[in-house]
Amino acid sequence: YQDTFVAGRVTLINPPEINPPFDRYWQTPRQLRETLERNGWSKVVAHQSRNVPHAGHEWLMKGAWFASEADGVLVSAVIGEKKPGDYIDEAIVLTHDLLRQAGFFREGTHLTSTLMWDMRYAGPREAVFHALVRKNLGCTHHMFGRDHAGVGSYYDTYAAHRIFDDLPDLGIKSVLTLEWWYCPICASVTYEGLCGHPDQKQDLAGTLIRRIIQGGEEPAPTTLRAEVLEVVRECAEKYGFGSPFVEENYLQNRTPVMSMPSMDLSCTCSNAS
Repeated sequence: YQDTFVAGRVTLINPPEINPPFDRYWQTPRQLRETLERNGWSKVVAHQSRNVPHAGHEWLMKGAWFASEADGVLVSAVIGEKKPGDYIDEAIVLTHDLLRQAGFFREGTHLTSTLMWDMRYAGPREAVFHALVRKNLGCTHHMFGRDHAGVGSYYDTYAAHRIFDDLPDLGIKSVLTLEWWYCPICASVTYEGLCGHPDQKQDLAGTLIRRIIQGGEEPAPTTLRAEVLEVVRECAEKYGFGSPFVEENYLQNRTPVMSMPSMDLSCTCSNAS
């Protein structure tokens, strides 16, 4: 068999119905580009997310916003195939939007959207893919932190940074950032490239955040916003069958992200003939 290329206009004749709460955040690439234009955002920096945002994520976004001199931050929350232990989709999306609603990002500088994509955990190669996808969504910049799209310790911490050194211009600029952590000497969340107390750093690691959530602790705002934790708990009860993390019950009984409406095939066939 030889490869065959098919070209031409693609027409979607039976669009899916996006179910709540995702319906408020889903837009096609064209619709999203139009939204960014209406917002007056000529510079847009994308944040790829598959997690509930802790203080490190918040400052990653704010730091990239400053570095790129952007008009706004587009959170592109990955909604797709889940494995046990992941955050449930609803918690990811609603907690990110909460950062805007609670005023941690000024209205008009932060927008949450969804991307229906199953993570491949391909590290630097997936970082390139993410950049191209967000370019298509209308972004001019894309932030890349430590271990972007990695899994465990398989990739070097900043492999996703170095891959862009060997690539031609992709039409979207990479904002490469180091790690954000809490420093008890500085008494604040601070940046690896700025803080002079690396031996005192307290990592804002996913295991710490999970322990706080699972243990019912009340976190310091330098770790996890109380408002974010409240939404996480609400999502656990409303969508996660009691847990904000993916469990077997969630995988089997959750409301799907989208539903396919029935289609009158006879009408389609008659039009085609």
